[in-house]
Amino acid sequence: MSPQKMSVRRVAVIGGARIPFARSDGPYATASNQQMLTAALDGLVERHGLREPGAVGEFVAGAVLKHSRDFNLARETVLGSKLHPSTPAYDIQQACGTGLQAVIAAANKIALGQTDSAIAGGADTASDAPLGVNDSLRRILLEARRAKSLSGRMKALAKVRPGHLVPDIPRNAEPRTGLSMGEHAAVTARAWGIGREAQDELAATSHQRLAAAYERGFFEDLVIPFRGLARDQNLRPGSTVEKLAALKPVFGLDHPDPTMTAGNSTPLTDGAATVLLASEDWARERGLEPLAYLTAYETAAVDFVGGDVAGGEDGLLMAPAYAVPRMLERAGLGLDDFDLVEIHEAFASQVLATLAAWEKRGLGTVDRARLNVAGSSLATGHPFAATGARIVATLAKLLAERDAPARGLISVCAAGGQGVTAILERA
Repeated sequence: MSPQKMSVRRVAVIGGARIPFARSDGPYATASNQQMLTAALDGLVERHGLREPGAVGEFVAGAVLKHSRDFNLARETVLGSKLHPSTPAYDIQQACGTGLQAVIAAANKIALGQTDSAIAGGADTASDAPLGVNDSLRRILLEARRAKSLSGRMKALAKVRPGHLVPDIPRNAEPRTGLSMGEHAAVTARAWGIGREAQDELAATSHQRLAAAYERGFFEDLVIPFRGLARDQNLRPGSTVEKLAALKPVFGLDHPDPTMTAGNSTPLTDGAATVLLASEDWARERGLEPLAYLTAYETAAVDFVGGDVAGGEDGLLMAPAYAVPRMLERAGLGLDDFDLVEIHEAFASQVLATLAAWEKRGLGTVDRARLNVAGSSLATGHPFAATGARIVATLAKLLAERDAPARGLISVCAAGGQGVTAILERA
């Protein structure tokens, strides 16, 4: 097909499936990324009848914390799942934006007619994080491997000392700064003047809304029980501002009046999520009703090392403050045009700083009644690569419930000073 004749098709969100998210070192402590992702994928395949050859054009997914055994994770997941083994698959990774970027990658191929359907998703386990060989030991072992004789190998191995047996433990820190994501968020919270009570209020609301969504059965066709869990383990239905106020700060302790606690920050989490995307014709032929349509997306990055970090503009998690204005300008929309807004809650302070930045850039304010109406990451937890697919499926169903034209905004911050954003619409 020539470029002149190429048309862009609408991309429908058909449905989603995920396993309940669990706190690290809990029920999923021995579950691998592949096992969790397979469970989520199987739930989607069963729910939508996708077992036959060619049912799905491709599967794209990823993980942030990966073992060497997770090489080719998406394809290995397909081979161990109920999806037909003839389904192509590939990995993608962009830190916490991985799940949403997987959705975007799949959507682009559908929009351009390169495939009619695809499944996107992600998985992450903080419990089964990879432990690296001490780098000094690694160098010795490589030297021994390169040796041409037994004596040469023995000479190299004789260099091993007890300290070489200590593994390299994964660190929750940015390589460029050495600061954890929480410490970066604390810098941004101070820069934007985000107070403790506002953070605790947002966190409590997230738990209360997620609990209400479960109680009304909203997640019955989105969450697949796994290893004894039927609901997100981090959920605390009784959360209140008063209860959260009793928690001690854990980030920003090197400055007066720290505000960030374990209660208004997302815990380390294990889990997986998937979402089914398709062209309108594919959905119609299968008798499936689209929940919503993915109509726009935008990514951005900030210089969180040398930029305006102290001023708050270029904090590690502030890239959506740049991505969303660009996306809205391109789409000819304003914040008032959205019925629902989904902001990934890495930290309550980061959500509040993002809202403040949008307002400063002239986008206006977001009515809190429209923000994360079924709860978000503070309540569900945040398995890094799984969050994007969780949000897409949740927002699509929320829009479908409205039985009227509706529009939703997605904003996801990510490590490395990046952000991924998108728009879903219900015609």
